Amino acid sequence: RRSLQVAAALGSADWAAVGKRAMVAALASLACRAARRPLSSLACHSARRSVSTSAAPIYDVAVVGGGAAGLSICALLRKKAPDLRIGLIEPSGTHYYQPAWTLVGGRAFDAAQTSADMASLVPEQVEWIQKEALEFVPEKNELRLREEEGKSSALRYKRLVVAPGLELDWGAIEGLEPTLGRNGVTSNYDFSSCQYTAELVEQLSATAGGRRPRAIFTQPPMPIKCAGAPQKALYLSAHAWESAGAAVDLTFCSAGPALFGVKEFVPTLQGYMDRYGATECYGHTLVAVDGQARCAKFQTADGQLVEKEFEMLHVVPPMRAPRCVRESPLADATGFVAVEHDTLRHVDFENVFAAGDCVSAPNAKTMAAARKQAPVVVHNLLQDLAPAAARPTEAVYDGYGACPLTVEKGKVVLAEFGWGGQLMPSFPGWLIKNTAPSRLAWAFKRHALPWFYWHIMLPGRSWCDPMSWPSVREKGER
Repeated sequence: RRSLQVAAALGSADWAAVGKRAMVAALASLACRAARRPLSSLACHSARRSVSTSAAPIYDVAVVGGGAAGLSICALLRKKAPDLRIGLIEPSGTHYYQPAWTLVGGRAFDAAQTSADMASLVPEQVEWIQKEALEFVPEKNELRLREEEGKSSALRYKRLVVAPGLELDWGAIEGLEPTLGRNGVTSNYDFSSCQYTAELVEQLSATAGGRRPRAIFTQPPMPIKCAGAPQKALYLSAHAWESAGAAVDLTFCSAGPALFGVKEFVPTLQGYMDRYGATECYGHTLVAVDGQARCAKFQTADGQLVEKEFEMLHVVPPMRAPRCVRESPLADATGFVAVEHDTLRHVDFENVFAAGDCVSAPNAKTMAAARKQAPVVVHNLLQDLAPAAARPTEAVYDGYGACPLTVEKGKVVLAEFGWGGQLMPSFPGWLIKNTAPSRLAWAFKRHALPWFYWHIMLPGRSWCDPMSWPSVREKGER
């Protein structure tokens, strides 16, 4: 079934009629076309103005969050139900393609191609409310929005989609915020710092003689967005040093107990850790940074404090749901939106759905997960709005997530998996074996996926992406 879907996505009507060479050529052609397609070719809409909420307008659907999940859901809703009044609550004027920031840090992607004006991405006829969501009042079908001078306003809805993403808690690490982006301290999770990552790698590459420079890469406790990204930064940096013949003392400090959460990928990743000579320290959580002294402090699993000196420190901060979510009636004990893991409907408020990194479901928090969740939310929400006799089905999210692990510049391990770490490869093994490094997977990650994101996923062109179509069952069936 997945093979047929891949064939359809590549423009082939008959999988059996497509040979291996033709398939490889088709995917390579897609990557090449993507590489030549600039971000500026996006169809831009006229700039949206913020909508006044002083009269507490009522929306058929209110979507909180203009990230990958929120924008995709708005676009799909507009295409499937153009008469709905949809409000998008998003304070930021810029949207980022964050999966490419690791590549920016490895000098493999242009940082300017990772951002776009939010106004160019909000679908036509969707009302963009450029304000921050302060409070959810689900028992009243109401949102409170931040206004000037400490005031707030109300917005009412019939259906609510919660998709504000995660909050990066930089302040949880003592001394980090004042030194981030200088003193050898960087992070590919910060747009303004990922280019500094590349600068530090080049500085250490030029080091000759004397004591080996020390580079530390950290990973905080789960959950975080794209759990493979801390390793990606290490692999791309180490490959650059290997290529330059630079000897760097490399350390990976993870709060977790293992290299990766899906065991099938560990042998390949461990091989790269060994190849690059990295020291692995598990159960090590970064708690403080002294940038001027070039010293990082870690707390070990048994409660000890350990100090490590560095010339380069790549930090991944701990993450949590935004305050408006974690302190709301929508949150579970962990602070994330409490949803049914398969339907993405709230467990207590049946007119509330959630998607993206803020959900309580135990899937990998990746852009690939948002891509599969958006059609599920849209299907189930529209079924609720349909006449009672015409809503017998509900869509089901299968837990899919993907983590294209850039193990070296030019090769990627295309890790795809679902609930419980079950492997869910999108491509046949002879084309891309998802537990092994692949140059074709690199082309897919580097060229095809960014183009797909801007031109297929965000505009809601789901007909071009049959692999995102959800499974559907009779309503109430488990």
